[in-house]
Amino acid sequence: MLTFDDLLLRARSLAAGGRRALLGIAGSPGAGKTTLAEHLVRELNGTGEPWVAHVPMDGFHLADVELDRLGRRDRKGAPDTFDAAGYAALLRRLREETDGDDIVYAPGFERVLEQPLAGAVPVPPTARLVVTEGNYLLLDTDAWARVRPALDEVWFCEAEEDERVRRLVARHEEFGKGHREAVAWVLGTDQHNAELVATTRERADLVVRDVVGWPYGAGHHRAGAGLGGVGADAGG
Repeated sequence: MLTFDDLLLRARSLAAGGRRALLGIAGSPGAGKTTLAEHLVRELNGTGEPWVAHVPMDGFHLADVELDRLGRRDRKGAPDTFDAAGYAALLRRLREETDGDDIVYAPGFERVLEQPLAGAVPVPPTARLVVTEGNYLLLDTDAWARVRPALDEVWFCEAEEDERVRRLVARHEEFGKGHREAVAWVLGTDQHNAELVATTRERADLVVRDVVGWPYGAGHHRAGAGLGGVGADAGG
């Protein structure tokens, strides 16, 4: 039975010896990747000097104007609607540029506008661990195949299907879609992407499903609610 402390210890051990390490968290849309990443970073940093940075993959969404040009707007969130090569290049830069005083800036993603935002995520040279999360970290096609080799470990975050879908619908509604539109998007575009992501599960170093001692109450996620079912399985 995996505990949240086990996850903290495993993440902390990646940066043992002072070198910068990169931890990826993959999973289908709505599986709880961002929640897990944010809480890991918060707990590891504690109240001292921050040494863990969070760099989401979502900053590499192509802008809507480019999706319109490519005719992919109705599939936003699919693998070919991201700058996968740019994301892989950033990961390599984060691994290699660890000396000196320069901050590496990563793009963020503005949820209300649903648009990438350049230079929104600073990674200081003092960051010894970078946690990055997104759907396609374990995909082995096209430029996505460059992502996994840049990461020290990748965890696969799972959730029970009904809960995952419920959270996705609520997210789309929160950021402007009507209920019917949100449901149609989740059961269409998002579901197709989720099925693709599920095929990458076996490439993960760890499959995270539920965690004993999840330290956040109903204001965040009740124990395990953000991480799905019971237990954790070692991946291949």
